[in-house]
Amino acid sequence: MRRTIAAATLALLAAGCGGGSAVSDFGTVVKGSKGTTVPVELRPGQRFSLAVADNPSVGDEWKLVAVPDPKVASFISEEHKTEGGGVGAGGTTYFVFNSKRPGTTEIKLYDCWRCGQATTPPDEQSRQQSGEAVFTVSVK
Repeated sequence: MRRTIAAATLALLAAGCGGGSAVSDFGTVVKGSKGTTVPVELRPGQRFSLAVADNPSVGDEWKLVAVPDPKVASFISEEHKTEGGGVGAGGTTYFVFNSKRPGTTEIKLYDCWRCGQATTPPDEQSRQQSGEAVFTVSVK
């Protein structure tokens, strides 16, 4: 009996790790992009994701720079999904949250283009390609 339980547990753990993603349910997906402000309306207890197109091979690196009011929404994880199988293929970064209590909060994502480990663009081209996506979250 113990071997059966251990084998089943090991199989479940292996299956959960195989996809490379900590979260499989992105909930309601809301797309944003550099230079936009997107309204998001939710119910309490609703899972949602803020999605931005990215391509790390050309220098995109999105970061969560303004966390939401924890009474209104809580951050769960950041997930990356590549589209296509080729080297250098772009994809989408998902910032996954749960809505909490009624209220309004702002979430800011920033793409520091070709910044590497730096937090500010290193040159003029990087400054021009970098940008912020803002999401105004209302839980009703």
